[in-house]
Amino acid sequence: MTEVSSLTGRLLVATPALADPNFDRAVVLLLDHDEEGSLGVVLNRPTPVGVGDILEGWADLAGEPGVVFQGGPVSLDSALGVAVVPGEADGEAAPLGWRRVHGAIGLVDLEAPPELLASAVGSLRIFAGYAGWGPGQLEDELVEGAWYVVESEPGDVSSPAPERLWREVLRRQRSELAMVATYPDDPSLN
Repeated sequence: MTEVSSLTGRLLVATPALADPNFDRAVVLLLDHDEEGSLGVVLNRPTPVGVGDILEGWADLAGEPGVVFQGGPVSLDSALGVAVVPGEADGEAAPLGWRRVHGAIGLVDLEAPPELLASAVGSLRIFAGYAGWGPGQLEDELVEGAWYVVESEPGDVSSPAPERLWREVLRRQRSELAMVATYPDDPSLN
């Protein structure tokens, strides 16, 4: 098998050609990517369910909008917490209950008491479910042109306007990808 270059911490931005309705205009933060497969969360799928309705202790730490996000079509009955811990350098010890994924972005142990992280967390988002790919599956989708791979920024995790994230991420690219941000929702109406 060929060696897989890790895309952990990067964003997958759905191309307009991606036909899977689970990922229509999705922005996925990859939390893990290696030869065994990939796992990420969709950053721009808010649900109407408040964080306090399912994880009461974490509601005060969740950023706006204070709702649970649908992280993907896999394991919708499980929750993942993704938090940004500002100012943390790679050599510094991570706060208890938080595991670094990439830069200032990390996973939160939702079984830990929220007070452990309250002073360290800059922003927190709770996801129901995740997006997952088996070995080589994501690489095949990349070859097929289903995704653009771009750098993430810590603010992507906590965007206060998730419905605009697809366009905003594309617009900030310094290439022809910026033009894709203007792609109409329904090209047949163009």
